[in-house]
Amino acid sequence: MGARVVTVNEVLGGHVQLDIECLDRIYLNAYVPILQSSGQVVAFMTQHLGLPIPSPAIFDKMGQRFRRAVASFAEVNDITWVRFARDDRKADVMAPYLKQAAATGRAQVVAIGVAQGVRLFKRV
Repeated sequence: MGARVVTVNEVLGGHVQLDIECLDRIYLNAYVPILQSSGQVVAFMTQHLGLPIPSPAIFDKMGQRFRRAVASFAEVNDITWVRFARDDRKADVMAPYLKQAAATGRAQVVAIGVAQGVRLFKRV
């Protein structure tokens, strides 16, 4: 009889814990060297995305699609959507949500916070 294969989860079970708590922002940054030149960005838009005309407007559409996906995720999973006011301390606004979630004893997304960017120039 052969030895039983042990999984990573069995080896790490009870020994390793990952706890991520972010009170401000989550950024996903990726460095893709091939997209550092305009020609490669055009190739990405036309070949990978399959778009006939490369345009900066594509990036806005991708961003809008991402925001819709986040909103849909929040709705489907009944996650509170919090809009921060200009001078809000995000940690203070989120504290009650984190406290309530900690009482459940399970990992979860407690809220999705939205802050508007700072306007540097005033339109006249």
